[in-house]
Amino acid sequence: MRKCIIVINKFRETAFKIADDIASFLEKNEVAVSRTVFGSQQENCDFSSFDFAITLGGDGTVLYAARKCAPLGIPVFPVNLGEFGFIAGINPSDWETPMSDFLAGKLRLDSRMMLVTDVVRNGKTVYTSSSLNDAVMKIAGSAKLAELDVICNGYSLGRFRSDGIITATPTGSTAYSAAAGGPIADPLLDVIVFSPICPFSLSNRPLVLSGDSILEVTVKDSRGADILLTCDGQESFMLKTEDVVVVRRNSKEVQLAGCGKNEFYDALRSKLNWSGGPHA
Repeated sequence: MRKCIIVINKFRETAFKIADDIASFLEKNEVAVSRTVFGSQQENCDFSSFDFAITLGGDGTVLYAARKCAPLGIPVFPVNLGEFGFIAGINPSDWETPMSDFLAGKLRLDSRMMLVTDVVRNGKTVYTSSSLNDAVMKIAGSAKLAELDVICNGYSLGRFRSDGIITATPTGSTAYSAAAGGPIADPLLDVIVFSPICPFSLSNRPLVLSGDSILEVTVKDSRGADILLTCDGQESFMLKTEDVVVVRRNSKEVQLAGCGKNEFYDALRSKLNWSGGPHA
């Protein structure tokens, strides 16, 4: 671990000060440090020359770094400066001890499943993106219903008339999918969560699918409504009628420091007020 990139969320005022402190600590430990700012035009920097990344922000900053780091096998050390911090589990007031453990190879790294999404138009792939949380197909800016035909592993799940659909990883099951009524999955499970958004039929329920499932979603005529694909809520692509959106497990996973099961369930209790019931 000799070269690090710090990803600083430009909307978090404390991030720049903490970046200075972390950079000083790393340089004393003979680690070269570079910086990039998430939320600015610097986002397109090349991560390939670094050994690891540190994120200073909320979960959105981690999502951005994950898409950059997973293909390169670069671990992410996420310091939480956001409101929820389901993914970013390291406390900004106590980062030094886990950082020392990380540099010494003593801090556990957890691999998290990611998705890859392709848009096929007239037989050609016209768009590809990866995501740690989810891939979402939904109505853009109108009150009309999306018409989406869904096939899973060659089997038709039917046509969904709804505001859209969410395909989420276990990590993303606590995000938009949960808000749409989907189940929360343990982050280390190998599953894909499929959640309709405000479906017109009461029989359309969320599904938990095997992690090796391949979903093919065909955009049907939605009475002129625009259908937008978003990946992790950060990358977007406007869809056309008869486009086929293919969602499957990404062959690359992201390695996250300080984001194990204990941190996940602690976040459920402390940030979503989740509880099994009253204490006796």
